[in-house]
Amino acid sequence: MGSGIARMVLAKRGLELVGAFGRRAHRVGLDLGQAIGLDQALGIPISVDLERVIEETRPEVAIQATCSRATDAAGEISTLVRHGINVISIAEEMAYPRHKYPALAESLHWEAVSHGISILGTGVNPGFILDLLVITLTGVCADIHTITARRINDLSPYGPSVLMSQGVGLTPEAFHEGVQNGTIVGHVGFIESMHMIARAIGWEIEQIQETREPIVSQVKRATAFVAVEPGQVAGCHHTAIAYVGGMPVITLVHPQQIEPRLAGIQTGDSIEIKGSPHVSLAGSPEIPGGQATMALAVNTIPRVLNAAPGLHSMADLPVSAAMLADARRFLPEELIEVRHV
Repeated sequence: MGSGIARMVLAKRGLELVGAFGRRAHRVGLDLGQAIGLDQALGIPISVDLERVIEETRPEVAIQATCSRATDAAGEISTLVRHGINVISIAEEMAYPRHKYPALAESLHWEAVSHGISILGTGVNPGFILDLLVITLTGVCADIHTITARRINDLSPYGPSVLMSQGVGLTPEAFHEGVQNGTIVGHVGFIESMHMIARAIGWEIEQIQETREPIVSQVKRATAFVAVEPGQVAGCHHTAIAYVGGMPVITLVHPQQIEPRLAGIQTGDSIEIKGSPHVSLAGSPEIPGGQATMALAVNTIPRVLNAAPGLHSMADLPVSAAMLADARRFLPEELIEVRHV
């Protein structure tokens, strides 16, 4: 994600990439151009010293793409905020941390307010497909009874850490053990998406029930990182249901697996809202997760620069539009000359 975001920023006129921070000690001093697969050096060495990068580059915006959990991201975000730097984070739990981590969210919000900058959590999911897009579609409804959204995607492009978190390559028995001990997590972001939707609509969620079941392959499948034999787990079928007034009102379904086409499964995204009127929207194949997350991180830069100080979700800001090659057309007029992004 970080490499893709860096390449995308470099392609935008009006934005300048000035610094790079990474957590992997073995990459210290490596030129960013080499690290992200470019043919030429950029003269930007990767550092594990965030404070030093900030002092040397003085950026206006930082895009944080180092982790998934809000508690893991908080230290880096707080450091950036204290230096007056706007932050865009693709950590899944930062999409809406106010429910799971209210004290942390409150602390980050007021820290951002005191320094006059903004923090935004974004991403394709959570951050767009199973929350912001759902919220947008409810705008045409006079009333809403239930919401059901599904995302069927292909895990094949992802590396070992993601595949392990989905149980890919395990036996069904080992998968269930992993769910019990917390090593099989499925999709990170259901809680955040549900509470983002509920807050926008005005629902008060009473409870959320989640299930994680193994997707057991009937055929041989393989990626660059894993091989799955018949009878082994190809992915995780993760479902979450939110209840209001004792009734199920939001259902989010997210089966993720490698090479779904080999099982005759087509990827795609769908949303169904039962109310007045009923609304149904579906598309196939899936919106590509990696590419879309990179684009959202870059396309939200103008929104964050224009936002009121504080911690925001995607539902708080105007919907982002594509930032084309000339980013200057999309930046606020008073910030057109800003170089350090």
